[in-house]
Amino acid sequence: MVNIDYQTAFDLAPIGLALSRERVMVDCNQALCEMFGTSRDLLVGQSFAVLYPSVQEYERTGERIAPLLGQDGKKGRYADDRLMKRINGELFWCHVSGRALNTKKPHEAGIWSFEDLSALRPVKAELTPREREVAAYLLEGLTAKQTAKICTSAIAQWRFIALG
Repeated sequence: MVNIDYQTAFDLAPIGLALSRERVMVDCNQALCEMFGTSRDLLVGQSFAVLYPSVQEYERTGERIAPLLGQDGKKGRYADDRLMKRINGELFWCHVSGRALNTKKPHEAGIWSFEDLSALRPVKAELTPREREVAAYLLEGLTAKQTAKICTSAIAQWRFIALG
């Protein structure tokens, strides 16, 4: 008879799973490795940035979701569909769900799941980082007007900082 325990459930879950501390993977399962085309040895200890289309998108996503993970009403939970990058450079749509274990410090420790949406939503064209950011807001259910306000506000902040 096969031994069933929590470690086996984690390792063999049918979706990608990762545990993190300060946005660094401290463990991941086989499905995540298969999805991104790499091995556990190469992912554990790495920043989630290696799974994003760019470092800038990784940083923007972290800034965007931290306040949402910190909302007590959501119990530290967050989910969205976003473009991710396999180790070979291929972009694909992925449903990402996560939970902060400490809502006061949302990136301190987390549990994340990843579901490859390639079969349902193939990437049809190369998008710029800004287009991917806009797509992520729209997929969250924001209107075009709400998305434009967020993006315009971010551009104004960058200009203010640059002009210092």
